[in-house]
Amino acid sequence: MSPGHRSSAMPLAAMMAALIAYASLYPFTGWRVPGVTPWSFLALPWPPYWTGFDLTANLLGYMPLGALLFGGLVRSGHRPLRAFAWTVAAGAALSLTLEVLQNYLPHRIPSNLDLGLNTAGALLGAAFGWGVHRLGMVERWQAVRERWFIAHSAGGLALLLLWPVGLLFPMPAPLGMGQVLPRLREAVVAAVDGTPAEDWVQVWTRPAVNALLSPGAEFMLITLGLLAPCLVAYAVSPAAWRRVVMAAGAALLGFAATTLSTALNFGPQHALAWLTPVTPAAFVAGFVLALLLMRLPRRAAAGVGLVVLGALVALVADAPADPYFADSLQGWEQGRFIRFHGAAQWIGWLWPYVAMLYLLARIGARERSADAGPRGEAPQPGS
Repeated sequence: MSPGHRSSAMPLAAMMAALIAYASLYPFTGWRVPGVTPWSFLALPWPPYWTGFDLTANLLGYMPLGALLFGGLVRSGHRPLRAFAWTVAAGAALSLTLEVLQNYLPHRIPSNLDLGLNTAGALLGAAFGWGVHRLGMVERWQAVRERWFIAHSAGGLALLLLWPVGLLFPMPAPLGMGQVLPRLREAVVAAVDGTPAEDWVQVWTRPAVNALLSPGAEFMLITLGLLAPCLVAYAVSPAAWRRVVMAAGAALLGFAATTLSTALNFGPQHALAWLTPVTPAAFVAGFVLALLLMRLPRRAAAGVGLVVLGALVALVADAPADPYFADSLQGWEQGRFIRFHGAAQWIGWLWPYVAMLYLLARIGARERSADAGPRGEAPQPGS
């Protein structure tokens, strides 16, 4: 394995670190200078109030980060022992930084116990990654990846792995990721409140007047929502029969993640309440369209994916919130699902926009390589 190999574990580790920071510092309000030194929590005794769930959450929360970071470092050419040491040190440094910052937030309490558990979690994650490396699982994954995906596909694989996570956040319609416009409206209203610009932005910030999505709009939204991850996969995979498996996997993951999200919000007995008369037909339409596009060259798939994602976010931006969506969203924001809040919320909001940037970069990379090809070779058709 040559040094400098790009691994999908590294962008996933970076995203995991960002989500840990979000969960540790949320809700980011009330910053003030504490009356004690920022390091005083290191000398505190065992906290008087704690639960087994908190201990487990702090321990397990850093394990994926440790495993991903260790795997990424090893895949980049570092020796296992050095990668292990760097991983544990990085986990401890991240936890220490966040605990220090919690001194400045009134809703957060820094804890030396949390610091120790987080560091232990990073250590256990690195140990797990080392075990996987010793068993040769990394090499086996690399062999599978080389058969199914092209080189330098780490960003695309990270997007595909995160897509079902984003579906756990409540949406106005199944697979309708990217509803950022209501948040922008709220931010604009708060920014211009009491200023001369308040009347000027009033029309733009007025929410949608329809109570529900029309059946046609819902059909299109679900169809595009399923087609989008398929085209991201096509942009980093050869035009072969494996794309059929990818399209089928996207449909199954979309169905399972949406069902789980509904169960989390309304209870297991209502897990399939998201199914409407339009939903099955939209899933079939998205799958059929994905099959029809499976022979697209990768660059063309990236271009079509940009169009699909643009249409998806345009539909989602104007999607009104029905009472059930509003109720489930309020439950998340009031902390009922605080353990999932950071990950699912931000991924659900930003996934389509990050995917568009990634596909745009794929198209740009193809254009730059069109003159000479890799290592001076002629470019391959459909690359």
